[in-house]
Amino acid sequence: MPNVIDYVTQYATDVVQGNILASEKNIKTCQRHLTDMNNKALNYHFDVDRANHVINFLEMLPDPKSGKALGLAGFQKFIAGSLYGWVSDEGYRRFTKAYLSMSRKNGKTLLIAGLSLYELIMGDEPTNERLIGLSANSREQAGIAFDMTKAQIESIRVKSKAIKSITKITDSRKEIFNTTDRSKIKAVSNEASNLEGYQFSFAIIDEYHEAKNKKMYETLRRGQVLLNNPTLIIISTAGEDLNGPMYQEYEYINKLLNKDAVNDNYFIYCAEQDTEDEAYYSDTWIKSNPLLELEDIKDVLIRNIEAEVKEGTDSSGLHGILVKNFNMWRQASTESYLDFMDWKKNETDFDIKYSKTYIGLDLSRADDLTAVSFIHLDEVNQEYYVTSHSFVATKGGLKSKIERDFIDYEQLQREGYCTITDLQSGIINSNQVLDYMERYITENKLDVQAICYDPHAIHGFIAEIERRNWRYELIEIRQGAMTLSNPVIDFRLKVINEQIKHHKNTLLDIAVKNAIAKVTNDSVMIEKKMHREKIDPIMATIFAYVIASEHEWQKKKVRLPIIF
Repeated sequence: MPNVIDYVTQYATDVVQGNILASEKNIKTCQRHLTDMNNKALNYHFDVDRANHVINFLEMLPDPKSGKALGLAGFQKFIAGSLYGWVSDEGYRRFTKAYLSMSRKNGKTLLIAGLSLYELIMGDEPTNERLIGLSANSREQAGIAFDMTKAQIESIRVKSKAIKSITKITDSRKEIFNTTDRSKIKAVSNEASNLEGYQFSFAIIDEYHEAKNKKMYETLRRGQVLLNNPTLIIISTAGEDLNGPMYQEYEYINKLLNKDAVNDNYFIYCAEQDTEDEAYYSDTWIKSNPLLELEDIKDVLIRNIEAEVKEGTDSSGLHGILVKNFNMWRQASTESYLDFMDWKKNETDFDIKYSKTYIGLDLSRADDLTAVSFIHLDEVNQEYYVTSHSFVATKGGLKSKIERDFIDYEQLQREGYCTITDLQSGIINSNQVLDYMERYITENKLDVQAICYDPHAIHGFIAEIERRNWRYELIEIRQGAMTLSNPVIDFRLKVINEQIKHHKNTLLDIAVKNAIAKVTNDSVMIEKKMHREKIDPIMATIFAYVIASEHEWQKKKVRLPIIF
């Protein structure tokens, strides 16, 4: 009996050993596979025969353009084999969800078309009436995946009378049927009326970076809750909306791969460049363009990417190229106050106890957030460390506010990043804000230097602060370029120079992404593009920084040499 080739484990081994260059995330994914192969406590095992069955099926599919059988690259075998090879003792797929991301023109649409056809023709759970969904944010994008799938099945139908006899295509409704068990592939777009009521056993969301909310994802997932063997695959290049649901998934897979969270049912394949500098070195491009593994298309792919890099370098810059050609997340607006990647790299933990602290208050009463930020001084390293907390008004209803802002305040309250008002009127409860400040100061034994506030809506707070007998200096931060421009500029420079650190805080991150720099007569002010966008936490931070930046650091003691 010939030896069975384990394509999945071979690819994982080659990546981990460095024989195939891969992104840091995919190295961790491959290491996870190898570790799990020897994990006796895991409730799943890897079935090589199941993995090879889907791989062999995909390699029999014809390329719609040439008509020749597709030869899969190693990474494609790894993805397909992992999705179907890892199973429970009952034979159900381990991975009920997958995140697949790579640069454009790397065969992702062809791969999902093949997986959809495999599920239509070879699937067995449920036995009858399997519904395979090809979904996207727009009808046009969903149509692209469907047309690729249709082209493949039409090529098969020409060559196989058996497949032709059991399949049927309905162009008008974007459906492909398996007539023997009444299963079908259906293309759907991000419209509630188009999705609700369907129970997709196997669903794919294509180009998820374009989604503005999680409606499509949640509707598809909700329809799978009663199924034994569901799968939902998110597949996309990176994008520019750092507040969108795809980027939220990107942050979550980071947690999983770094072992800060555990989810045994989530498969991850994320091909990306690890640094911007790698964009100039073609020998690293396989990290984000895994199709470069195939020698017969390597030269063409590199030549085309090189042309785009040169054009970007000479004219518009590498921003769009980093996103599409190298699968790196970048902010959409060139007007952004802070580059979010600069901000994110400064996320760290810091012992705030006993620190000298400046407090910033950005107040609201009804619609915006009220935010309180603390700038703690690290006098040893002469750095600033930011913590923050927000308070959420609910006038007009919390649910509608969540939907309008695209922010799940209830979840963020559970995670400790915000407090939802307890007043029936829905306005901010000043006592909740001041109670939080008092508790935070006391618990951490903070040496408060000043409370810096925006005079808007402060009147109720000032009276309550005086009633509490606080002895902290209260400093009004006047709104305008004369007061704020220089601190705004300096704060940005110190973030770039890694002198301003901050704790993890989802709402503060959102504010940084939303903050736009408005330049007028050499002065810089912060604003937002849309009313619903929240920048209050970063504004509270800036108010504190106006005064914190004037702090005179203790001079470091220099030990003089002893002269004999």
